[in-house]
Amino acid sequence: GRVVPVSEEALTLAAGGRSDVVLDGFVFGAGIIYQLVAKTDVERRLVLNSFGPVWHGNEVYLIATGGLLFFAFPKVYAAGFSGFYLALMIVLWLFMLRGVSIKVRSHLENHLWRTFWDGVFPFASLLLAIVFGATLGNLIRGVPLDEDGYFFTALWTTLTPGPEPGILDWYTVLMGLVGAAVLTVHGANYLVVKTEGELYRRACRIADVGSWAVVPLTLLAILAIPFVQPALRLNYQANPMGYLVPVVGASGLAAMVYFRQKRRDLPAFWASSLFILALLGSVGWGLYPNLLIASKDPAYSLTAFNSATSAYGLRVGLVWFTIGISLVIIYTVYVYRAFWGKVPTHHIDHGY
Repeated sequence: GRVVPVSEEALTLAAGGRSDVVLDGFVFGAGIIYQLVAKTDVERRLVLNSFGPVWHGNEVYLIATGGLLFFAFPKVYAAGFSGFYLALMIVLWLFMLRGVSIKVRSHLENHLWRTFWDGVFPFASLLLAIVFGATLGNLIRGVPLDEDGYFFTALWTTLTPGPEPGILDWYTVLMGLVGAAVLTVHGANYLVVKTEGELYRRACRIADVGSWAVVPLTLLAILAIPFVQPALRLNYQANPMGYLVPVVGASGLAAMVYFRQKRRDLPAFWASSLFILALLGSVGWGLYPNLLIASKDPAYSLTAFNSATSAYGLRVGLVWFTIGISLVIIYTVYVYRAFWGKVPTHHIDHGY
């Protein structure tokens, strides 16, 4: 295809959606452990109220990521949304179930009704975390792109990476488990910051145990990369400065474990956020300039060079992106400042 020179605009837009994993990630994590930390209806309302004012705003970043792909890298948008059609439909249904479960759980004063929706919420949250982790695994491993820039993947084939892999194989399943573990701990760290009493103590226990579980899972996923995508090391070899990113990630993980042991709750949450950002940054450094790696033939890969829109489109898009994301950031800062601190137990009946 025609090669369009990549610009700073393209690189800026390509990194636009990373914050959603940190911001909406703790909501996924809080959802996963929802029934483990909250044993009564009041406690469950407290959990929901801990992220209720911010979770819709957090998901704006996810929508923005899709929008960025659409106007900045339309070939990647077209290939990804068609090739991952089945996975995207699963994600769409899980998002709907997750949102509906929160909104309708209190519509009826019925124990069976609330129990059902209180089970749907962690179920959808856990599957979403696994799907997002498996998606990252697919981006690392590669997808069966053809010469036209399109692909189709079944849900699974032989469960082993290769030229014609499925969405699920042993590596992407491992990445799904890593994603679920990381977001579970991230959500537990958030609830520790936002809650008190027995709810706080249960969240602490999950965060403490989960922090140690994340370490071997992450290490295992890193050790597996040379077997599924050896080319990921090339950028690090070409520019060793890139090793600073995984070092920062390892430092964030170590700091999270340390602060958890010292019961320094807010630093542990910030360390968890840093670890997630550095983890994604490490993958991005290794993949660049690839956006979708072709498992059949590397020449078919979609990169920031051959899939970007025109330079004019990138310049215009960057202007409007800057305006839009600035407003979103201002709103995000305001909302987080307005609802900072522990969740108040008064007026709990007016919550979810």
